[in-house]
Amino acid sequence: MPRRADPVRLQQLGGRTMGTTWSLRFDNPRMLPLPQVRSAIDESLARVIAQMSHWESASDISRFNAAPAGSRHTIAREFRDVLVCALRWAEASGNAIDPTIGALVGCWAFGPDADESTAAFVPSAEAVADARARTGWQGLAFDAATATLLQPGGLALDFSGIAKGFAVDHCVASLHAIGLHDLLMEIGGELRGAGRRPDGHPWQVMIDSPLSETDSTPQRVQLNDLAIATSGDRWHTRECDGRRWSHTIDPRSGEPVSNELAAVTVLHRSCMEADALATVLTVLGPVDGMAFAETGDIAARFVCRDTDALDVRASSAWNSRDTLAQ
Repeated sequence: MPRRADPVRLQQLGGRTMGTTWSLRFDNPRMLPLPQVRSAIDESLARVIAQMSHWESASDISRFNAAPAGSRHTIAREFRDVLVCALRWAEASGNAIDPTIGALVGCWAFGPDADESTAAFVPSAEAVADARARTGWQGLAFDAATATLLQPGGLALDFSGIAKGFAVDHCVASLHAIGLHDLLMEIGGELRGAGRRPDGHPWQVMIDSPLSETDSTPQRVQLNDLAIATSGDRWHTRECDGRRWSHTIDPRSGEPVSNELAAVTVLHRSCMEADALATVLTVLGPVDGMAFAETGDIAARFVCRDTDALDVRASSAWNSRDTLAQ
């Protein structure tokens, strides 16, 4: 039952990480020093970056991508958790997500290996075919028993479709470890609510509920120990010769996603899972994506482009959740 809030206990922090921003709102009943709270977050983010940032040449993922064919690498627990999640959804979705998509991401002028000169034109069919030949999660040969991963040669891992979500979960776990259990953690628009606000109400976030491309009417969503992640084509786009494409690549075709979806939002207990599923459903598209969500009991909300407006559709699991604020 809601209780009277002590406004002093509701505190917030923020900063920059992974090419974007992070923010934290939290109930601080024991009034832990803010530097201690920030340190817990900084250490968690540093661990994720050291393992999974392909923008850092010394990171685990960058060293794996540059490793010679036939080499086997012991990977850290966090790296393993992200990889296992990505591989699970890659298999379940028929390759709608692929953690070895790095070469294709670079081919379409995204990521750290993109040649900025390629942003000025659409890659040739030959370039796309060459990049596709250097992808394929089946070639990784991950050994769960020894936590080792085989580099078959030329495969470039890219966790961009899942790492932010994992980082949110990792920060939440670190904050729980120092005694903070009621909080709202966000990185680059991916959020997870844990516990309650000091007044006893659930954490609430705003998502777009558009009626047109220019409408930004928001909808409140309650995060009752839930995470929320969104994938869409409003961010990280390229344009050339009248063609506009987003950073979400369909591993099955080697091409950027080009369906009617403007955005997909997923609710899940884990932000890592929500992040991965938002990518999967974006690639699958409005029809196959909705079917996948219904079959898997996934709480998903699709914003689709219609002739004159944007159409919002939600899965049964989304509609059945007690998340929409009054």
